[in-house]
Parts: sequence; C-alpha cells; structure tokens
Amino acid sequence: MVYPPANVKPHARAVRKDGEDSRQRLLLAALRLFAEQGYAKTSTRELAEAAGVNIAAISYYFGDKAGLYRAAFMEPQGMPADAIAGFADATLPLARALAVFYAGFLEPMRHGDLARQCLKLHVREMVEPTGLWEEEVQQVIRPMHDALVALLQRHLGLAAPDEDLQRLAICVSSLGVHQHVACDVTEQLAPGLYRQPESFDRWSRLLVRSAVAMVEAERRHRAGEEPAA
Repeated sequence: MVYPPANVKPHARAVRKDGEDSRQRLLLAALRLFAEQGYAKTSTRELAEAAGVNIAAISYYFGDKAGLYRAAFMEPQGMPADAIAGFADATLPLARALAVFYAGFLEPMRHGDLARQCLKLHVREMVEPTGLWEEEVQQVIRPMHDALVALLQRHLGLAAPDEDLQRLAICVSSLGVHQHVACDVTEQLAPGLYRQPESFDRWSRLLVRSAVAMVEAERRHRAGEEPAA
C-alpha cells in the first residue's frame, strides 16, 4: 500500500523569512527533479539552480544531497501520529472515522501537481530504492495500517485481529489508495470527476458508504447472517 502525504506542502523550520523561502524552494525543486530524474541522475548544482539558491544552501539546510532527498521524500507526509490520531479516536462513529481516514488520500489531490510529484517520487523510490521505502513502510504505512485494523476490530467487536480482518483493512484502504495513485487514469476514463469544487466531497461520501458496506458485510459474514449463495 502507498499512503499519500498528509500535507503536500513541505514543512519549513523556524528560521528567518529569507532562509525559510530558500529551504522551501530547495524542497520543491528537489521534489520535482528527484521525481522526474531519480536520485542518482540529479546533481546538487542542478538542484541549487532550480531553486535559485547558492549550492552551499543544500549543505546548510540539509547536510548533503542525501539529506535533501530524504527531506523531499519524508517531510511532505507530515507526522503519521497526527494522521492516526485523526481517525483512530474511539469516540468517533465508524462513518466519521472513515471520512477522516479518506481525507488523508483526497485532500492532497487538491494540490494537483505537487501531489503527483510526491506520488511519482514514491513510485521511483520503489523501483530505484535508496533505503527510504522500507523505512516508510515501517514508520508510516505499517502504523497507519495497524491503526485502521484496530479501528475495524473495535467496530466489529472482535477480541483480536485475524487474517480476515487484515484483508478487510487492506480492502478499505485500497479504495483511498486507488483514488490517489490512479487519478490520471480515472480522468481518462471519466473526465471531470475531479474538476468541480465539490468533487472531492462527493468522492469522500462514496468511499465512506462503500467502506461502511464492506464492514457491515464482514459483520454479517461473521454472524452467519449471509444468505445462501
């Protein structure tokens, strides 16, 4: 599974405004160039020129090229703990919790090209690994998945997760993943589904309805209430 960035705008440190702008420009330039060309084929000089900064700014803000790559890859995602806290609240009804969960997939798409660059960089990291993909799986994707499993376990009233619950969590999350990774294909198949101001709200409502239906189908299956095939 590929979870989307919670915030496609890279976070800036608390430094002077000119320094903040330089760091931000470097992050955005790095995101674009690393996504388009990969880590090995992108030079520090090219990064500095694209950001309109002195090449020394890379070492000043990020230590080296590897540090800049790591920041471009990791920082736009925000903190997974923040995203988890949003949908894992035990007081939330299932539909509301799922709406918050799917917002993590849909909201970045409002930023258009930035979200696509983040996705492209993550896909490139999968096929041209530098080591960050496995780190993301362990530090971002796995905690999100485990939190979703716990949410579904609670709403199904299960004592412990089992394989079918793991499968259900994968199916529920796949609805959001597909929105994020296949939006360009969707635009080719059915143009306009993302173009209206209310488009993402309508997608959210459909995703929530579909996920709630899957959870209810799982509840009925476990209770032996399914009709005979």
